[in-house]
Amino acid sequence: MTVHEEELRNSSTSDLVKQLTAQSSELVRKELELAKTELTEKARRTGKGAGILGAAGVVGLLALGTLTAFVILLLGEVMDAWLAALIVTVVYAAVAGVLALNGRDRVKEGMPPAPEQTVESVKEDVQWARKQATSARR
Repeated sequence: MTVHEEELRNSSTSDLVKQLTAQSSELVRKELELAKTELTEKARRTGKGAGILGAAGVVGLLALGTLTAFVILLLGEVMDAWLAALIVTVVYAAVAGVLALNGRDRVKEGMPPAPEQTVESVKEDVQWARKQATSARR
């Protein structure tokens, strides 16, 4: 038996309850800090992904609006205009698709928004508390 266990066995119930209350309060504060930190990081990642998705939409519209007209007119000199328009549309759609997939992946990195580390840590704390309660009853 360790010295700490011996001290616990010799402590009064009120002392044990005071220790448990103090330790529980500290534990809850630390778990809340961890949850806040984890949620902030996930929100930051998700926000960046959403920003990239928005940029993909803007770039897609700009590309379709300005460059499309230029390239179609340029290609229209060597082929039918409808074929030139089709080729340009496919190329710009591919660029927008790649940007959208990249943004989607960034958003997925931030999901689920639940604080996973904190949940695991709380589970460990509950197991530890159960073990302490069981050993204190002996």
